Amino acid sequence: MGEILKTIQLNKYFREIEEFHVIKNINMSINSGEFVCITGKSGCGKSTLLYLLSTMDNDYEGEVFINNTKVTGLTQNELAAFRNENIGFIFQFHFLLPEFTALQNVMMPALKLGKYSKEEIEERALAKLAQVQMKDYAHKLSGKLSGGQQQRVAVARALINEPKVIMADEPTGNLDSVNTGIVFDIFKDLAAKGNTIIAVTHDTDFAEKSDRIIEMKDGEII
Repeated sequence: MGEILKTIQLNKYFREIEEFHVIKNINMSINSGEFVCITGKSGCGKSTLLYLLSTMDNDYEGEVFINNTKVTGLTQNELAAFRNENIGFIFQFHFLLPEFTALQNVMMPALKLGKYSKEEIEERALAKLAQVQMKDYAHKLSGKLSGGQQQRVAVARALINEPKVIMADEPTGNLDSVNTGIVFDIFKDLAAKGNTIIAVTHDTDFAEKSDRIIEMKDGEII
């Protein structure tokens, strides 16, 4: 397994009222196909770190490399294009558009990427919904789905562009134990197929079943 993500001396400051050093000298390496959970108490900086790794926040000191590309220093447009092709992101809240069907929600990132025809994208989206056991609900409005079903559709949406890395911020935070187990099994299966999973979680049971735990405290890896 080769290295898929690396940070060098990553530092992040909040400078709203007074300077606060939130991420401190993070040097980390994650391999392709690894399922990693980032854990720690609230306020330790784990979600902030994930947003830096995902390129959604590029206000930092240090360097970030993803899939053999140095993403530090890229423009916002370059980062957006890189993110859409290389990173799938899953939030605690699914952020589906309720007036669109599950299928339409999953298709959106691929339509934006523009690599395939609409027909091909629909076929790929149906395959991703099948992967998360949601194909039977493809044409149902996402606003009519249960919370667990909506999160599984969000996972399918994150997978549509075949990203190398899937990042998740508290992906099971709003789910019951049954749906948490389903999401975990999906992640484990994805990692076995070569995807890299990086998940921030408070769920110790979830984290302990992953390949590796990165524990944080006061902005540092401990």
